This record gives sequence, structure tokens and C-alpha cells, in this order.
Amino acid sequence: MGFQIGDCKEVRKDGVPISRIFKNEEFGYHTITVERPLRDEKQRIVLGTKGKLKGKPQPDSSLRDTENVPLSEKIETYFKREVLPHAPDAWTDHEKTKVGYEIPFNRHFYVFKPPRDLAEIDAELKGVTDRI
Repeated sequence: MGFQIGDCKEVRKDGVPISRIFKNEEFGYHTITVERPLRDEKQRIVLGTKGKLKGKPQPDSSLRDTENVPLSEKIETYFKREVLPHAPDAWTDHEKTKVGYEIPFNRHFYVFKPPRDLAEIDAELKGVTDRI
């Protein structure tokens, strides 16, 4: 008996998702490296003097950061929307970009249950402390 993709279906029990169907790329992301320029004591940008950084701003490793960009989104679009408004002098080092995957179970399967009424919790605590 073989398994076929068409055999899968989403299932809920009492409104809670038990089985869900996703595309692989919904779990993927690019990890991009966001660089900021190194500045001297007068806050001027330090330019590289040799190699691939010659004439370009040198990155300040203490300001280096990473961002996870969904595979479904263009890196440049994400960068312009999420990074540049906060760090207009930033750029991405495309040589350091990596692809990763994760399955965020809480995001896809967690169902919020409101906490019990405070009076009910207080009554239960009083009952426990009375027994002690």
C-alpha cells in the first residue's frame, strides 16, 4: 500500500488543528548578514584600502546583525522595509547569506485558551491551603 500526496488532508478535532498541509517553502528562510560601516573618532566612514573592500566602507563587526527573510519574499524588498528605516547606512553581505528551515509548531498548531476566572483560581488556592 503506497502513500500518495493526494492522500493527505487537513484535520481538526474540536476546532484544534491535528493535521495541516503546507508547502516546503513556507518553512524556509534566508539568513542575511546586515553590515554597518566602521567609523573613526570623528564619525566619518572608514573606507577599505585594499582587496575587495578597496574604496568601499569597511564593516564594523560590533554592529553586525542577521535577519531571517522568508523564502517567499525578495531579500531586497524585506531589507528596504525592515532594515533601512532603522539603519539607513546598512547593507547586506550576500556572500554570507544562508538558507535554513524550521517548523514553528506553536505558530501553526497553538490554540489560545483563555485563563480561568480569577475567582475560580482563588477558590482552588484557598481549598489547597486549607488542606495544608
